[in-house]
Amino acid sequence: MKWTDTQRIAEELYDADPDLDPLTLSFVKLHEMICRLDGFDDDPEKSNEHILEAILSAWLNERD
Repeated sequence: MKWTDTQRIAEELYDADPDLDPLTLSFVKLHEMICRLDGFDDDPEKSNEHILEAILSAWLNERD
């Protein structure tokens, strides 16, 4: 997975902990969780606030 795979990352995060409220996470913690996902192989330095917001938004949609 790459940073551009926002929907897939969101699905993986949701599957890993469906009861976790993503709104309780800092961007630092979210970044760490993404980098630890199995199959994530992008450069950790290539993320930015815009990407993390997109992933967070997709994750919130997964919970609906």
